[in-house]
Amino acid sequence: MNKVECLISPDGRDSLGVLIGSVRAEIVRAIEADLARLGVDLKFTQFHMLKRLSMQGPMSATELARAVDLDGGAMTRQLDQLESKGYLRRQPHEQDRRALRIELTEAGVALFRHLHETNAGTLERAQRDLSAEERERLHDYLGRVLRALRDKP
Repeated sequence: MNKVECLISPDGRDSLGVLIGSVRAEIVRAIEADLARLGVDLKFTQFHMLKRLSMQGPMSATELARAVDLDGGAMTRQLDQLESKGYLRRQPHEQDRRALRIELTEAGVALFRHLHETNAGTLERAQRDLSAEERERLHDYLGRVLRALRDKP
């Protein structure tokens, strides 16, 4: 099987991986365009980090790196940038003195509140051609695919 055969399914449509990758790339592009339009100096990964911290609360750098799919070196650079902008801080971990907890500052919380509505609008636009039932099915299908991939044999 050659490269092209892996990317296109037997019915001539993009493979599931290509389609999901394309959807993700367009969501990233749309969110970064929204951030630029609002004059916010963040890239998608940094926005994603703020979103995770806002939704899940303080976590270790390792947990945050896993949540946003970054390696250790890239995570350190992103944390440094967000900390220098005043959006997050590193605090000593309560149970493990070798580790740090990453948490949003008041400025980080305020920024994410400001950006949340724009993010919700972007995700709404992505689903605008779907009925409520189709949206429910899409979330169900993608959740099941994700669980299947995480369930190691």
